[in-house]
Amino acid sequence: MSKARQNRVSPPASSFERLIRRKAVPYEFVLDAIAAIAPTTRSMFGCLAIYAGDKIVLLLRDRPNEIADNGVWLATTAEHHESLHREFPNMRSIQLFGKEVTGWQVLPVDAPDFEESAIRACELIVRRDRRIGKVPKGKQGSTSRRKGSVGSR
Repeated sequence: MSKARQNRVSPPASSFERLIRRKAVPYEFVLDAIAAIAPTTRSMFGCLAIYAGDKIVLLLRDRPNEIADNGVWLATTAEHHESLHREFPNMRSIQLFGKEVTGWQVLPVDAPDFEESAIRACELIVRRDRRIGKVPKGKQGSTSRRKGSVGSR
């Protein structure tokens, strides 16, 4: 009898039930601000990763039990930290990875200018500012192949 229960398949959830189970999007205004570039999202580390094409541009983090790095994470590289810091004075490296400097920089939710900074970052992303966004390591090879095929047309 218990084996029959283990093999039983539940009926598919209705779209309403799937909607209820989905986590709320933290800082949803960010998605509204970059809607023009048709971003895609994926769950990553209990957060919401935002992509513009093949590039990851932002990560939205709102973890109630680990609040130190909550906010909007910018995907960038160390070479752009100084120029971005001039635009976002409260931006800092995330602390989660235990490194002093990381590619990920956070606009902390507890900063007095959080919403204004997040909107400004979104404006830069919509304008395709090269300082924000990285192609994830697993996709770098496929992107260069596609770039090569486009250039040969």
